[in-house]
Amino acid sequence: MKKLYCFDKSLALFERAARVIPSGISGNKNPAFAVPGSFPYFAESGEGCRYRDVDGNVYIDYLAAFGPIVLGYKNPVVESAAAEQRRTGTTFNHPTERAVELAEKLVATISGMDWCAFGKNGSDVTAYAVQAAREHTQRRKIIKVRGAYHGSQSWCRHGIGGLIESDYEHVLDFSWNDATEAEDLLLEHEGDVACIIITPYHHPAFGDQVMPADGFLSDLQRLCKRHGVVLISDDIRAGFRLDLRGSHEYFDFEPDITCYCKAMANGYAISACLGTQDLKNAASKVFFTGTYYTSAPEQAAALACLAELERTDAVSHMMKMGRMLMEGLHTAAENNGLEVTLSGPPTLPFMTFANEDNFRRSQRFSGEAAKRGVLLHPHHNWFIMLEHGEADIQDTLDVADTCFRIIKKEFGS
Repeated sequence: MKKLYCFDKSLALFERAARVIPSGISGNKNPAFAVPGSFPYFAESGEGCRYRDVDGNVYIDYLAAFGPIVLGYKNPVVESAAAEQRRTGTTFNHPTERAVELAEKLVATISGMDWCAFGKNGSDVTAYAVQAAREHTQRRKIIKVRGAYHGSQSWCRHGIGGLIESDYEHVLDFSWNDATEAEDLLLEHEGDVACIIITPYHHPAFGDQVMPADGFLSDLQRLCKRHGVVLISDDIRAGFRLDLRGSHEYFDFEPDITCYCKAMANGYAISACLGTQDLKNAASKVFFTGTYYTSAPEQAAALACLAELERTDAVSHMMKMGRMLMEGLHTAAENNGLEVTLSGPPTLPFMTFANEDNFRRSQRFSGEAAKRGVLLHPHHNWFIMLEHGEADIQDTLDVADTCFRIIKKEFGS
């Protein structure tokens, strides 16, 4: 029998970190968000779809650094492009030619977009998109989906420390797939709504993913045009895993602004905001800058990553592997007398147990899988990489079958 993983060094490092870093590990990488004691806390390295922690445990990884690793860890083409740029420098007084090349590439790739600006994180560009919409419309209100995540800025994270009421007093929530509720907000605040910001499909933490109902996204598009409101697509999580032209192509709607990060550079820190010609003047009036926004190796990495996604037809392969994983998990659960819900697109799958709402089964399942070399998050959607192959999926399903048996024994059906 294979020895289960232990996390002694992770735990010791976390004790050290807690003395000098608030919370020890911040944000969604804090162990409390996963399964404390059954998940790694600190990374050592990665290669392909394998991730190694500081205890030397190796995993088939479906977290993908929470999305950025789309080709696979240490992809040689991307690493070579970044290294070549580093030889001449990283951050300068001014942008390099890579900035122009990447902006041209993205405008040519993402359908319906005419201009591009760069940041480092997703929160940078969603905040910029909202500011550009406010400048364009000269209005205050932001409408977003209840429970949606658009970054760490104060306007989109109610109920977390350090906020005051005025941070989000102009932010209005509506229910996913309810265009009528969105329309009611537009009518109630007629003439004061700058934008509706959405993700192309709904992927809340601690919940099943929900695809757009027929007509929902086109209804939002129609409402925005009728009321002179900017429609923003936050494509940071799903971008380049559904359609290289943007997830709005996959779901057939036309945003005015769309935002990218995560998968665009295979782990390098870069984000992008793209928009239509009508918004270009307003976007130019927003002061959007950061010392490292023009760092050239990340832009070179993004150019290489996009080229590799195209060359390898990566989306098709990831869709195939994601379907294999989702179908295999459903079958394995059923064979063990369990009912699970598999949600989301195949390239960004997620699984919950259908007969619970407290995630105890999910936490136990994911914790046991981690101790056997497979990283499947209990509260956050997963990610398929180009490097995931059929053998990796089958190994994952073999581990899942063992974990389902444990769940059945401890919790019953």
